[in-house]
Parts: sequence; C-alpha cells; structure tokens
Amino acid sequence: MSELGIGRSAAAEPVFLNHRSDNVTKKILFIVGDYVEDYEIMVPFQALEALGYTVEAVCPNKAPGDTVATAVHDFTGDQTYSEKLGHRFQINADFKAVNPEDYAGLVVPGGRSPEYLRLDPEVLAMVRAFADKPLAAICHGPQLIATADIIRGRSVSAYPACRPDIETAGGTYVELGMTEAVTDGTLVTGPAWPAHGAWLKQFLVVLGAEIRI
Repeated sequence: MSELGIGRSAAAEPVFLNHRSDNVTKKILFIVGDYVEDYEIMVPFQALEALGYTVEAVCPNKAPGDTVATAVHDFTGDQTYSEKLGHRFQINADFKAVNPEDYAGLVVPGGRSPEYLRLDPEVLAMVRAFADKPLAAICHGPQLIATADIIRGRSVSAYPACRPDIETAGGTYVELGMTEAVTDGTLVTGPAWPAHGAWLKQFLVVLGAEIRI
C-alpha cells in the first residue's frame, strides 16, 4: 500500500496508483439519503474533491439537482447523541445510471439514512458490487454494509449502538476511540465524524493515492 504524507501545502496533488484508467481511478461514489449526517457527507465529499477526485452522490428516487436533508449529531454529555437539522445537500448523479465498474470506491456516511436505505434491494445490490473495492463507512453507515452481507469475517467499527448489527451480520466489532478508524482489506470504518482524519487517511491508502508534499 502507498503511504500518505501529511503536510501544509494547499497545492499538493495526489498521485494515483494501480489504475485501470485515469477516469475510473479518480471517481468516488457516495450513497446517501434523507437525514444523512451533515459532517459525514459534507466533509469527506469536499475533501475528496479537493484532492482531485470526481465525487458523485446518489440517492434512490432522487434526481441530480435534488437535495437530501441532513442531520447534525453531537455528543453533549447525554446518554446518547443529540440530533439537529443540518444543511441541505445536493445530489449530483443519477442512482439508476450508476455502473459500479466506473468507480474506484464507495463511501457510506452515517446518520439516519442507512436505517432506511438498507431496506432497498437496489441499494443493497449496489453496495455488494463494491465488496472487493475500497469502501469507507462511518458511524451508522455500517448498518447498510452489514445488511448487504459483505462484512462477514471482517473487522468493523461503527457507532457503538450499531454493534449488534455488525455482530449479527457475522462481522467482528472493533471498539475504538472516537478519533480512530480501522482497515480490514479494502474496508475502512470508523465510529463517528470525530474519526474523519484517520478514516479518510486510511481510505486514501486503500484507494492507492499517495500524497506528496
């Protein structure tokens, strides 16, 4: 795997390795729905764009230009997270037109959307098509990949309340600090948005992107 160098230059561009074609290597797909977690869609989407990837977000039954509602989840000392209305996020690609072969990897953010997206057979089929590709899921995102039955025998982190979903699907739940992430093969997972730094860094490694500063 490539090493990810960290530096301060805003002008750094990634070097894309192990590619079949330049366009395929640089395309990343996000599957989202209403009340996806605000940070968990906005931050990785924009970060990957800034690194030179073509990033496409799709939602079943929504067209390019439509928006999804987002939710802001925070940790304020209560027994569980709080939830507030976030920004609107615009879909920029057509769910029905997605060919998984055109993408280098898949990102599944958390929030409320995985709860209902996992009931859609077409969404599950799309997720399964990325089972052996770079795939990043965070917070409640592993609910979707667990239902798609692609975590059996794999180590997976998620928001702690998702532990039963992971273990029922045959995965091994990895308990991490909130700023940590875990990689198992091409699968990168983390417990919540405070892990974005580690989670995105590990995802870039499995994508084969080497950042040189």
